[in-house]
Amino acid sequence: MTTNFQNCRLDLSFEASESEASRAIAAVHHSLMKLGLPADRHGDAKIAIAEAVNNVVEHAYAGLPPGQVQLQGFADIRGLEIRILDSGKPLPGLRVPDGIPASVDTSIGNLPEGGFGWFMIRKLSDDIQYERRSGQNRLSLWFYFPAPEEVP
Repeated sequence: MTTNFQNCRLDLSFEASESEASRAIAAVHHSLMKLGLPADRHGDAKIAIAEAVNNVVEHAYAGLPPGQVQLQGFADIRGLEIRILDSGKPLPGLRVPDGIPASVDTSIGNLPEGGFGWFMIRKLSDDIQYERRSGQNRLSLWFYFPAPEEVP
């Protein structure tokens, strides 16, 4: 795994495996902390990025040899953009899933194990874009920051 976050830009590359994804998510979390993001936006970004990266590992590369995942981050006073790039399988229908959560109207023993990831990504991100270009998935997540209050 290689990581670099300089001048409010993140470049991180890692193998699409559970262990490497965990290390990458920890590295992104650490980098976001150093940026001094607003606490609520930091938490939102951390959870949404973790969900998206885990989806790549679990679904995009399912049944395929682990490939590479690249995270690119760009931050300025307006907010943070994170791009997740991989060469795994495309999203179904070549679009971001609707993010309708699985039903929890059941007993504890029958609760679904998954089905909440895209719901959380959509809830925590301010904007999402996806495209498949030249055999590569490109998912962009935006987290906007509140405008600074004017000083009287």
